[in-house]
Amino acid sequence: MTKMNDYDTKRKKTLKWGYLFAGVAFVVFVIFLARIIVLQNTNVEEIKNDYINKNYRTATLKAARGNLYAADGSILATTVMRYDIYIDFKTIKDSVYDNNIAALTDSLSNMFDKPRSYFRARLDAQKKKENQYYMLVKGLDFDQYDRIRNFPIFKKGKNRGGFIVDRNYKRELATSEIGAGTIGMDNGEYRSGLEGAFSKYLSGTDGKRLEQRVNSSQWKPIDYWKVQEPVDGMDVYTTIDLRIQDIAHSALEKQLVHFNAEHGSVVVMETKTGKVRAMVNLRRTEPGIYADAYNYTMKDNIEPGSTFKTVSLLAAMDDGFIDENTTVNVGNGVWTYAGQRISDGHGGGTYDISDVLAKSSNVGTAKLITKFYEDKPQVFLDHLRKWKLFDKMDIEIPGITKPKIVTPDNKRWNRATLASIAYGYSSNINLLQLTSFYNGIANHGTMLKPLFIDKIVKDGKVIYQARPEIMVKKMASDKAIRMMTDALTKAVEKGTAKSIFTPNLKMAGKTGTARFEYWKAGPMKYRASFAGFYPSDNPKYTCYVMVSEPDTSIGFYGASVSAPVFKEIAGKTFLKTPQNVEKEMLAEHRVDLSKMVEPNVKIAVNGGVMPNVTGMTGKNVIPQLENLGYRVEYKGVGKIRDQFPSQGTVMRKNQRIYLTLQK
Repeated sequence: MTKMNDYDTKRKKTLKWGYLFAGVAFVVFVIFLARIIVLQNTNVEEIKNDYINKNYRTATLKAARGNLYAADGSILATTVMRYDIYIDFKTIKDSVYDNNIAALTDSLSNMFDKPRSYFRARLDAQKKKENQYYMLVKGLDFDQYDRIRNFPIFKKGKNRGGFIVDRNYKRELATSEIGAGTIGMDNGEYRSGLEGAFSKYLSGTDGKRLEQRVNSSQWKPIDYWKVQEPVDGMDVYTTIDLRIQDIAHSALEKQLVHFNAEHGSVVVMETKTGKVRAMVNLRRTEPGIYADAYNYTMKDNIEPGSTFKTVSLLAAMDDGFIDENTTVNVGNGVWTYAGQRISDGHGGGTYDISDVLAKSSNVGTAKLITKFYEDKPQVFLDHLRKWKLFDKMDIEIPGITKPKIVTPDNKRWNRATLASIAYGYSSNINLLQLTSFYNGIANHGTMLKPLFIDKIVKDGKVIYQARPEIMVKKMASDKAIRMMTDALTKAVEKGTAKSIFTPNLKMAGKTGTARFEYWKAGPMKYRASFAGFYPSDNPKYTCYVMVSEPDTSIGFYGASVSAPVFKEIAGKTFLKTPQNVEKEMLAEHRVDLSKMVEPNVKIAVNGGVMPNVTGMTGKNVIPQLENLGYRVEYKGVGKIRDQFPSQGTVMRKNQRIYLTLQK
């Protein structure tokens, strides 16, 4: 009986635990089933956010920007690789660490010139924490990276030595000839200059990689996960000529320092193509120190002053109102029109049309323009519209301003406004736009778009080659263009810019001296300008120079402040001889040719005869012939092999001489 009772008791106990286990299993099953149902009805994105995004993320791998080049292939800006080094202490075995840490700290001490104890204390502390992503050093170049990766422990790699490298790209200027203001930048939020202009070509396509959370603030790249590699950007060749850029920079800076001016700008444009070969913008940062930090050439609209007289008078020339025989009486150089006093500040009398420009007569210009257009100013303004002087230029570089010219629709318009516009006021235009206008005259009436891009290269192949782009096919009649060119040439030879005249190089241009902020009390402020092209008989370059706020106690006229910059740029960028004779050109130093030729040969001067120059060195003979007023065409280098006209030919004034040179 007793045994039977014990059996029943054990049986009941077993059943009890069996029922309990079954109950627990049932509950777990129900919970599991409920969880499946919940998961099936839960948004996938919620699961992703809860379980994946907390510990993993997709990071961007930046593409390397393409190189930015000057026209000759010199690098202006380039992307360099920089290496950040991290350590994963959790992957380094204690034995490896203990046996090699002394040698590692020795190597780090030698490389970074810090005590061993400095590195030992930090590395020991991070090893104790088992930090998986300790930042050791950032911004190494390749040579430094190549050295550090072979240090003790690190040379075992990532999985055994804990060595993690993160590669980054850094943009660096590769030349000092062009400042940061011209090259510009693109930091993702702000774009400027050449970098901003061509960013769509330079940028490339970013890639992606997966990163794993290490702690609350650190993420570690996962190498074994598929990486989407970035596609690097294309290389862009700009139109900037570093030699011309350097010449323009030096000439402008020298003049800014001499006149203690606030800032200045230079644009040099290639006549036949519209390619901008130099663009310099210098601002005073401290006494005697100037930096290229802001692009005044495009971002500032200014009242141009007398350089705008060329615009006004070309309109009247094109309409046939004025020609070479047109004269205007400027009286004593003071004239009141519609209540506005206009003055020249010099001389008076009757001027022909070339004198109006050569002597930069405000009165003469205003009298002519108001005489022909005061009843129909719209006819005059239509010329300006035709020449795109009302339009914002469609160029690649961001930030260019739109011109502002007062019209009859503006409440500021009155009878005197037309006269003001005629000699360069009541209008605000950027320097690049004015340069393009002058370049149109130099290019025989075809106005071209300013070009800053020469070509685009991808993997060594040219995928885009720039071509000249016409903005205005025919600015004015051939006669008007020719008349204006002659007048601008006279302005240099006999007018306000005669101080820069040299027989070595024919130049055409117009001085400008404009007051600004004239409505404010205080000392008068001026902008001195010179716009022109060279050689005037077959233009190759157009150049605009502007100097703002020169010290008036030293000088402020365009002829003395800006024109010398133009002359230096012209003399150094257009050399007709194979050797560098720019000092001869700029100094106008003459040498007697009779000392360089054979005895008893008469020198061809003022109706004389052509000497025999064969066998002589071209670099010596050619400058002297040009100094004597002859136009010399030559080909080759070295000694003169052939000449035309031949020895003994009676020479006329301005006759052309042809020479063939050979080494």
